[in-house]
Amino acid sequence: MESLRDILDAAARGVFPPADGGTTVIAQHSPRDAGVLCFTAHSVVFTDEDPDWVYETLAAMECDALSASMNPRFLAAFMERTGRTSETIDAMLVASPLPGEPPLPLKEIEDADHPRVAYARRRRDDVRVWTADGGVLTTGRGIAGRLEVSVEVDERSARGPVVRHRGLGRSLVTAARHLVAEPLWAQVAPGNARSMRAFQSAGYLPVGSEILLSARPARGAGPARGAGPARGAGPARGAR
Repeated sequence: MESLRDILDAAARGVFPPADGGTTVIAQHSPRDAGVLCFTAHSVVFTDEDPDWVYETLAAMECDALSASMNPRFLAAFMERTGRTSETIDAMLVASPLPGEPPLPLKEIEDADHPRVAYARRRRDDVRVWTADGGVLTTGRGIAGRLEVSVEVDERSARGPVVRHRGLGRSLVTAARHLVAEPLWAQVAPGNARSMRAFQSAGYLPVGSEILLSARPARGAGPARGAGPARGAGPARGAR
């Protein structure tokens, strides 16, 4: 049977699960991550829960079968069953690596106190972070060990003027493709049109949607893994 990583690697090559309206239930790659991936007319639920429970709960949804795995009622039941939480449903994009040097100067940092570093390390392994004038670029291994990218663009750069709408986000996500040697994945909230356009103009292709279910912290242990700044607070997040 294919693993979750096998499914993702195939999707990065443009080979998707059959568009048969079905759902594949597959084991989690690690205890950290559970969730749902949706491709065209096929869903993948990755969980260590009983597959029969997944299929029975999906069949009970009062909606189009193609929408059942992302139906709010199913997701609420999934989180209740697993004791997990989530932030949002994201668009799932992927891009191949590019040769040569990045199109803008980048400086790699190892500052564990930087908010972006701390946020990324709650969600990913092998995190690396680079800064540019007005932005931060992060890579790390997330779902099933795939390599993921996120960017953050500040409201103002060190030079003073607002840097939004100047293509910095697009330059950062393009630069990320020059820093890797394997497919690079991004999760972007569909409502974040600015970020979606930046990634697509940088050559990232939408392949589906996903929701990541994160383990809840023990009481008194601080924010849940993956919890970041409130939307609209602090620097704008270009992608997760």
